[in-house]
Amino acid sequence: MGKHQKLSDKARKISTHLNVPSQKVALTPKTIVWNKNKVTLWHYPAVHKKYETPLFLVYSLINEPYILDLAPGMSMIESFVNAGYDVYLLDFGRPGYEDKDTTLDDYVIKYIQKGVHRCLYHSKAGEITLVGYCLGGTLATIYAAISKEPIKNIVLFVPPLDFGQSPILKQWEYVLDNGELELDQVIDEYGIIPSKMMEHILRLATSPVTYSSYLSLLQNIEDEDYVKKWRLINKWLKDQVPFVGATLKQIINELVIKNKLINNNLFIDGQRVNLANIDENLLVIATSDDKLVPEELIKPIMEKVSSEDKRYKNEKGGHVSLALRGELPDFLKEWLHERSIPLE
Repeated sequence: MGKHQKLSDKARKISTHLNVPSQKVALTPKTIVWNKNKVTLWHYPAVHKKYETPLFLVYSLINEPYILDLAPGMSMIESFVNAGYDVYLLDFGRPGYEDKDTTLDDYVIKYIQKGVHRCLYHSKAGEITLVGYCLGGTLATIYAAISKEPIKNIVLFVPPLDFGQSPILKQWEYVLDNGELELDQVIDEYGIIPSKMMEHILRLATSPVTYSSYLSLLQNIEDEDYVKKWRLINKWLKDQVPFVGATLKQIINELVIKNKLINNNLFIDGQRVNLANIDENLLVIATSDDKLVPEELIKPIMEKVSSEDKRYKNEKGGHVSLALRGELPDFLKEWLHERSIPLE
């Protein structure tokens, strides 16, 4: 068989895989604890409960949170419940046009803070471990800095925090500062950024990563396990969530352009977000091949918090690698075990 024929066969196989029905996701058993507007607090009970301290997960506003529970054997949530932890996931849902004026303040106070109250009530626990992933880590950090609720531990996975360290964002900042793009006006026109537009924006921003995944599929098309995993991740990548206009303007203007969070100049609900207020046990995790949130955006928080017990870890992998492991890495398992209250 010639070289061109082999490529043609691979291309046909890729076309077949892209057009088969979607696989089921988010299969770890769960129940609804609380609803508010589009937001849902899910409870995933431990398989065999070993710890009193529940995990409260905050995910990003950009994609669906089922990346944390993609499939059996590829689920962070499954690995947590198998390790003996009750897990609570705050799912922000899919906002509609009627939510266009929802602000960053609303997400932190009305949803994260209220969700933590419901978690504490439902679990009857005295404290929680707060876990944030990606932009959910940013939100969790903001909340932790103004929180009065009992947080024992904080775990942040690949959280963008120092936006002044990103070359891509600096290019956007230059465009916005010089009036080459009136982004506020564009956002106001839409009110809410549709999911399909968010998909195109993210693909544009991460184009080398996006298209390299298709090349990887071409190279591994004969590997059934790889293809199955690729299809699940690709389903999630294309399943974008509409983005609320008011929140997007705040993120761009206050976090990206003015870099207020890392400089302790951000205000939420009239309260100054001072990272020095964070004194809980802290674990911050970056990944070595993360092109979206490199460690330069993450590591500066270690010098800003007051935590005596703090650890920074750079793990091998990409932006979502840690969400897809079938079991907890040893360092995370040990860290949580040593800082969670065991059942009597």
